[in-house]
Amino acid sequence: MNLIEDIVENSPSIRAIRRDIHAHPELAFEENRTSDLVAERLESWGITVHRGFGKTGLVGVIRNGASARTVGLRADMDALPMHEANQFDHASKHAGVMHACGHDGHTAMLLGAAQHLARHRNFDGTVYLIFQPAEERGGGAREMMRDGLFEKFPMEAVFGMHNMPGIPVGCFASSPGPVLASNSEFRVTIRGKGGHAAMPHLAIDPIPAAGQMIEAFQTIISRNKKPLETAVISVTMLHAGEAVNVIADTCELRGTVRAYTRETLDLIERRMGEIAGHVAGMFGAECDFVFTRHYPSTINHEAETAFMRGVLAEVVGREQVLVQTPIMAAEDFSFMLEAVPGSYCFIGNGDGDHRESGHGMGPCLVHNTSYDFNDALLPIGSSAFVKLAESWLARG
Repeated sequence: MNLIEDIVENSPSIRAIRRDIHAHPELAFEENRTSDLVAERLESWGITVHRGFGKTGLVGVIRNGASARTVGLRADMDALPMHEANQFDHASKHAGVMHACGHDGHTAMLLGAAQHLARHRNFDGTVYLIFQPAEERGGGAREMMRDGLFEKFPMEAVFGMHNMPGIPVGCFASSPGPVLASNSEFRVTIRGKGGHAAMPHLAIDPIPAAGQMIEAFQTIISRNKKPLETAVISVTMLHAGEAVNVIADTCELRGTVRAYTRETLDLIERRMGEIAGHVAGMFGAECDFVFTRHYPSTINHEAETAFMRGVLAEVVGREQVLVQTPIMAAEDFSFMLEAVPGSYCFIGNGDGDHRESGHGMGPCLVHNTSYDFNDALLPIGSSAFVKLAESWLARG
């Protein structure tokens, strides 16, 4: 690997920052301590800091030379509302809150890159360091944009990365086009007529309607959408009743929809609404259908992805830059890619060999109570961020 020497030398200090952030996780739009820590480090390295974007988000600005060229690098800062099973020294000190997705590592990687860029300034132009809140829930990227992120800091391109367990350490995965799905939620409230469970003929039971509705929703995937288009409808919550001998008045279904294209998402929303209304009517019930779109699909721009793959190959070797297989998870970096050209890649987090004494030893997956970011990634990710910025600004 072609890592930057002083980043490797400074990696113990960046690791200490990463573990400090891990020990003090904060939920969406509550990343006050993390934001303060990031701002203090950036300012100590002579980097100008602008705060108050998306509440707790901030932007560091590093300028050098006379060029008007610009590039943005993004990391997310928020944690998840989860209990941590790990017992090592840097485990979460906040009950019910955990860095189970590696945002502590993403923040640390960008800080490592910022330190090098500020010290050496081996570029001509401006690098914008985007430390974003609320990726997990709340659309922090969108909120930073609503606060004028790209108007106040115009960027020719923006790049981000996310760790991925299962991909070997020392590898990246990058591909153009859709790489993460859109994220939408639905809620169906079926209104029947409650009654005694021993006299169902005098009631309108919403639960059989819910059962038919759940099965019918899956026919949208198998019979309405194009077979080559990928999408998922998952009913994940079903609530009805309070007593075993009472037919409930209402039943509520909730769940998530994932898709890659807007056309497929439009189809799913329309057909779900039609099915919900018709099935409820079949049973003599009524229903309310609410469909909420949260994050759009993450779609990498072709030219910027080709550029990113080339830079990553310089860092880890061409054979270590893999094809980024699309997955149905969602990511609010998608909002940035709708506004500015750019690309988003995965950095390999390994299979768990990095685990120390005190790990919960559950599966090495994100959003798992035994997860921990692999610190071996820190110099790799920081070197990649630096080379992305320097190479972009050096383009003719």
